[in-house]
Amino acid sequence: MPCIEARGLRKAFGTTVALDGVDLRVEEGRILGLIGPNGAGKTTALNAILGLIPYDGQLRVLGRDPWVERERLMCDVSFIADVAVLPRWIRVCEAIDYVAGVHPRFDRSKAEGFLAKTAIKRSSKVRELSKGMVAQLHLALVMAIDARLLVLDEPTLGLDILYRKQFYDSLLNDYYDRTRTIIVTTHQVEEIQHVITDLMFIDRGRIVFVCNMEEFESRYAEVTVKPDRLAEARALKPMHERQVLGRSILLFDLTRDRADREQLAALGEVRTPGIADLFVAVIGNANEASKTGNVQSQYEGAAR
Repeated sequence: MPCIEARGLRKAFGTTVALDGVDLRVEEGRILGLIGPNGAGKTTALNAILGLIPYDGQLRVLGRDPWVERERLMCDVSFIADVAVLPRWIRVCEAIDYVAGVHPRFDRSKAEGFLAKTAIKRSSKVRELSKGMVAQLHLALVMAIDARLLVLDEPTLGLDILYRKQFYDSLLNDYYDRTRTIIVTTHQVEEIQHVITDLMFIDRGRIVFVCNMEEFESRYAEVTVKPDRLAEARALKPMHERQVLGRSILLFDLTRDRADREQLAALGEVRTPGIADLFVAVIGNANEASKTGNVQSQYEGAAR
């Protein structure tokens, strides 16, 4: 049984369609990166999964209807919307007491163990902590919950690069055990490339790209093309082309484009693209397809 399965998931706010017939499936034990521009429907999708909003279509999370069975579902789910949401007046020890009182699967000793690795004092109030310390506290509280599903919506927003790295390192080393499922949305996409097992792009309320990271690394290649080989490279019909410091960088889908890695190596330096570069290519192509009325074929080509 998948952890999350949706069929025709739709949500509109007045005349604004936030989710437009979304189909998705997330298997247990995976870490999904859900990536999209502002207003694409990411947070709406997460709110539906968490049972925070009603919706049209079919949605099952851990085998339950999240809108109808939210109370039971929340026993198996943890959620971080933003590390800044902890009340500024609360003390660290009081935060621990509160979570212990409301969540049946909270392990106080585990939370204390996580905090012992930090400089956070139990008597400190949240307002006395740095942003990085608040992130550490929030993560300690969440990782001490024996949840089957963890949902992270921009969890490192506002943190500096050091604390963002520590956040994801702790998530992998101290929490993820290949049985728990994690969904993360972020605009700092390059930082999760080594973290996630699966990748999904959403745009204008629709899923426009799905793949696992093994496929990502074998299927896509980026080439910094030698100037005298540019016409030859373009003849292979890359997905996308961009200019960086006067150099042409072409992105290829090796299952679709008329190229293989040996051919590309003769054209210039070959490497695996970053998630951000593939995102720009896919979303750009999807927007072009929408202008020509060919949205569905673009989705099918990207998702397979």
